[in-house]
Amino acid sequence: MSRDPADLGLFDMAEAIRTEKLRSVDLVEACLERIARREHQVHAWTWLDPSAALASARQRDRQPPDGPLHGVPIAVKDIIDTVDMPTAYGSPIYRGKQPNWDASCVALARRAGAVILGKTVSTELAYFAPGPTANPRNLQHTPGGSSSGSAAAVADGMVPAGFGTQTAASVTRPASYCGVVGYKASHGGFNLAGIKPFAPSFDSLGTLTRQVVDAQWLRWALLGEHRSAESGVWAGKPRIGVCHTPWWDNADADCQQAIASAAQALAAAGATLADVTLPAHFDQLAAHHKTIMAYEAAQSLAFEYDRHHAQLSAQLRQLIDDGLAISRAQYVETQRLAVLARAEFAQWMQGWDALLAPSATGPAPLGLHATGDPLFSRIWTLLGVPSVTLPGASARNALPIGVQLIGKAGEDEQLLAIARWAEPFVRDLSAQQA
Repeated sequence: MSRDPADLGLFDMAEAIRTEKLRSVDLVEACLERIARREHQVHAWTWLDPSAALASARQRDRQPPDGPLHGVPIAVKDIIDTVDMPTAYGSPIYRGKQPNWDASCVALARRAGAVILGKTVSTELAYFAPGPTANPRNLQHTPGGSSSGSAAAVADGMVPAGFGTQTAASVTRPASYCGVVGYKASHGGFNLAGIKPFAPSFDSLGTLTRQVVDAQWLRWALLGEHRSAESGVWAGKPRIGVCHTPWWDNADADCQQAIASAAQALAAAGATLADVTLPAHFDQLAAHHKTIMAYEAAQSLAFEYDRHHAQLSAQLRQLIDDGLAISRAQYVETQRLAVLARAEFAQWMQGWDALLAPSATGPAPLGLHATGDPLFSRIWTLLGVPSVTLPGASARNALPIGVQLIGKAGEDEQLLAIARWAEPFVRDLSAQQA
């Protein structure tokens, strides 16, 4: 195989092992070589033990392939517990912490045969304070957050897939900024045992991959579903609503052009598209998301706030202070409004298979001091619906801009199938813009 194995996607790696074209050790060695060349610039990893990763790969190679991820290396975000690697939650409070367990998603990935390559950088406790990771597309720009390291590592060919989590925009935004596929599951779609809670009403597991089929394959592996890759292809032409959202004016010209170009490309491919407008009162949902997130974060992080106050960033202390100022009555009322909005959205979506919407306000901002604005994902995260960010468009400064497809709550399979249908047409946008 002449192509560098490190450039393969997760599904292609799994197939290469299954058909004995490559060994797990070949894949892990290729990933480690890429990391050795680039990590000193990208800083995607918080923990990496090459000897342990190679030993795990050799163990897989001594066994016949017996799982969908057999021998395939994946990365794990640093707020997800691992029994054999430290988990610091992106915080100095937990530096060197060694869990006595694997998070559910890690244990299930290992059961499916995966090699856990290492731990990737998370922002502090999965909030805003960034780690050292740079965007591999341009090292002067943020990779986004909070799943910074997983997005950067996948984008740079260090690993074919990584786990991320999302409470606001922590999969969607880094996927858009780094030019990879970001899948955020429906709320409750995956077991979250062993993942540091932030705001349980919103916390969701997600994946960063190179292709949509990789996200499907990893999803099926975690759920124990035995599917063929062909079963995840959308049959027919989808009905897609183009949803600018109430915050369209916050999108820069490059983002607005990316949505327009994607809509045009999908319509030319045969999809039925039309502009849609959300119910007027949905313009309050981003504020409702902030209220619920702050209130729940103040509870989830009570120990850190009370016992390690000085070791928290100013951003996180401010969020918890905001949460402590929210009354229980205000929180309950905001939750009631969120429940009503979810029911209303489910009815409103009856005429559409998916929505097309911005992933972020624009390309990755300059600098590593912040991770960008989560505005364009807050509403979808509050609604608990699945989303897939597709790469393809480019800004005038040549940085990636993803577009986001939104599905119905619990209908992740349908959304991923539509995203897989749309993927080649969206990926062609860069060539058309060049």
